[in-house]
Amino acid sequence: MEIASVKRMAPSHTALVLVLLMVVSSLLAVSLGPMKFSLFNMPLGDYEQAVIWQLRVPRLILALLVGALLALCGAVMQGLFRNPLADPGIAGVSTGAALGAVLSLVLLPAWSVFSTPFCAFLGGLVTTLLVWRLAQSPQGTSVVMLLLAGIAISAFGGAVIGYMSYVADDQALRDISLWQMGSLAGATRSSTAICFVALVILGFSFYRYSNALNALLLGEAEARHLGIDVEGMKLKLIVLCAIGVGVAVAASGIIGFVGLVVPHCVRMLTGPNHKTLLPLSMLCGAVLLSLADLFARLWIAPAELPIGLVTALLGAPFFFTLIIQQRSRFQY
Repeated sequence: MEIASVKRMAPSHTALVLVLLMVVSSLLAVSLGPMKFSLFNMPLGDYEQAVIWQLRVPRLILALLVGALLALCGAVMQGLFRNPLADPGIAGVSTGAALGAVLSLVLLPAWSVFSTPFCAFLGGLVTTLLVWRLAQSPQGTSVVMLLLAGIAISAFGGAVIGYMSYVADDQALRDISLWQMGSLAGATRSSTAICFVALVILGFSFYRYSNALNALLLGEAEARHLGIDVEGMKLKLIVLCAIGVGVAVAASGIIGFVGLVVPHCVRMLTGPNHKTLLPLSMLCGAVLLSLADLFARLWIAPAELPIGLVTALLGAPFFFTLIIQQRSRFQY
């Protein structure tokens, strides 16, 4: 499952590096932008404080939470399917969640604040269960079928989203465009609070299954011999992943490749033990998305790039490299 031979780091050292990177990225995210100022030049004026506390800090917190959520769900899905090519975006789950959110924005505009997160979760859950069901075979979970099902569902979801964009009014059309490209500009207290609660619940829930995920790396038959209810565990974790992806998509739109790149990189650095892989993936995902958002805000300032484009530019070359390394495992 490795792209190349990489010297392993102790998990504690990796965690320390990631925490330091998070601190640095957070300071940069708060101090840099179209309006640049130093946090060490005190006191700041009312306008500078408003920019920090009302715009940049909520956006930074949302970036950290969404990045951690996507990376955590990606690590769990890769563990469930025992392949680094599995992630919420590649499997079509993000598209399903976005489709649910788009339907809510167009059909229930008056209730979108409450219905959008629920519809995003429902869309992600239905998509996840469908992909998982299609990928099942007597020999186990087929990665090829997983990818093909994800491609098909993404194409169907994209078509429905395109149709809804065609019939939507101007406000809904702008909201849909925001969903498709991903953005953290709409960070609010409610969205960050929901993401925080979801991350805490999913983090503890997934960590409880870390030993079972480690056993699953040996194979489903071996895991069953160890007394693990493989099918029941899969169903529970898939539903929890759908919750995490649905919450993330509801808060930020489609942000791809975070769940693919981050767990694989952490696995190469520290090994496949899910007891360390899961928390370190959360940290690394938070750092990656905060840096990506900083790049998106600065590259064409005072305008900004959609963050989904930035993560795609970073993740697509990595995904191509991963496919090349994994192609010998494919069976047609």
